[in-house]
Amino acid sequence: MTSAILVEHAGSVATVTMNRPEKMNALTVPMYQQLGEALRNLSARDDVRCVLIQGAGERAFCSGSDIGGFNDDRLGSAQARQYARDTNGAMVHLRECRHPTVAKIRGVCVGGGLELAAVCDIRICSSDSRFGIPPNRLGLTLDYDELEPLCELIGRRRALEVLLEGRIFGAEEAHHLGLVTRVVAPEELDAEIERTVSRIVNAAPLSNRWHKAFVRRLADPRPLSAEERDEPYLCYETEDYREGTAAFNEKRKPAFKGR
Repeated sequence: MTSAILVEHAGSVATVTMNRPEKMNALTVPMYQQLGEALRNLSARDDVRCVLIQGAGERAFCSGSDIGGFNDDRLGSAQARQYARDTNGAMVHLRECRHPTVAKIRGVCVGGGLELAAVCDIRICSSDSRFGIPPNRLGLTLDYDELEPLCELIGRRRALEVLLEGRIFGAEEAHHLGLVTRVVAPEELDAEIERTVSRIVNAAPLSNRWHKAFVRRLADPRPLSAEERDEPYLCYETEDYREGTAAFNEKRKPAFKGR
């Protein structure tokens, strides 16, 4: 039986595919759990430099949670809270992944699918993609853990615009709102993703991981400690720094080792 969450490795790139194209990659509880576990494992690996998230097929990145299971999974508020506990690992581990994450969006990207894309570092879509978060059509609400990254990405007022209207909109509007990083023609999506991932994996992985950690820490209102303020200077003690400066002086491509 084919897994609904596929993880493939090609060099230092890990590709995670939501593999349910016949259902537009709608996520079931086991899929959320498998996705969270896969991302947790990938984050712990030092040989990974980039994680690419995509949906199988041409129709959808992800159409959100599988509505067909709502009567089984969310029958009453107590069961809904348990559903959130069972499924939020995917969002948490994607958001906290040490490595750069790239969402490759083709087709439908709505509901929980858009929530997942929103916590990726870079989001590139084809111009025929469609977006939206319409829980009000079902009488549902997002919880605070789901709302926070959306508000962080596009701001509270724009988040309300998306949620209160609950409409589905196109790629250019998604780019205007700040939901996606870049929009390309459908036939250019694969090549643009390849170029983006290549730039990431050819850079110093420690620099990328540190920058992710620093940007995430700046979202925390607590004052930075003296130790935290000193952390950015640790890069000057690494082999990668010595290799990067040597390669620059020698006019060659650096070979970073992540050390």
